[in-house]
Amino acid sequence: MRYLVPPGLYALGIPTPGDPVVVTANYKMSYDIVRRSLAGRNAWLLVLETFGINVWCAAGKGTFGTEELVLRIRTTGLEEIVTHRRLLLPILGAPGIAAHEVARHTGFTVRYATIRADDLPGYLDNGMVTTPKMRELTFTFRERLALIPVELVLTVKSIAIVGGGLFLLAAALDGASAGLQVFIAYLGAVVTGIAVAPLLLPLLPGRSFAVKGVLPGLAWSGVWYGLAGGASWSWPVTAAMFLSLPVVSAWYTLNFTGCTTYTSRSGVKKELRFALPVMGSVLVISGLLVLFEKLL
Repeated sequence: MRYLVPPGLYALGIPTPGDPVVVTANYKMSYDIVRRSLAGRNAWLLVLETFGINVWCAAGKGTFGTEELVLRIRTTGLEEIVTHRRLLLPILGAPGIAAHEVARHTGFTVRYATIRADDLPGYLDNGMVTTPKMRELTFTFRERLALIPVELVLTVKSIAIVGGGLFLLAAALDGASAGLQVFIAYLGAVVTGIAVAPLLLPLLPGRSFAVKGVLPGLAWSGVWYGLAGGASWSWPVTAAMFLSLPVVSAWYTLNFTGCTTYTSRSGVKKELRFALPVMGSVLVISGLLVLFEKLL
């Protein structure tokens, strides 16, 4: 949460009162990318206090919002620095900004320029006209792949805690070999949810991320069943595995909703209200099946 820059007004190059004002968040990566895209140009960069959160997420949370924009215009004395009354905002910041309120309180008009900072030079050279390509948000295989290492790092702690607990529990019931098998099965389901499902996202059927995560999880269950000699397992253990591993995969795929261009905040909340109770119930049933097998 310390990866941020102080909010305020910054000069890029040697701007004049007539040069454009570009608005961004104080997440340092956002700030640096905008600054890099405008290298060699003269512009003003108005940085909002989003507490180190990127534009899109901050707009959803409300910190990249109308009140903060109005406050930052006033505290920087922007109206005395520039002669025009235009603000260039990223398109992904639109959910947090009420343009008419900004105009009413400050006299500045809001223009939503581009989605990507790299398109800003083309936007400025195009007479500040947004082309269809500048409005297009891609989420390619390579772009999804770039997010996976971050997701893996963020889950290392939970993998160690949950995986270690499962290993100890299974080892106590059936020995170290069983503990290792359970840990590998769990780890495979985690990786399936974090890496495989996101990479296959456009190919997996349905709109629900839980469903999208379940399908690769079922595939992993089948692979592990073959690798671990599942033919010798009892039916309760087999059923527990085919129920629990897809749930683990689905859980981690659900976490990916915050990284995608496919979801909305309200849609995610709606899905979670349905998916989480179902997933929890399935895990309870899996546990009961294992317990039943031990009591046989």
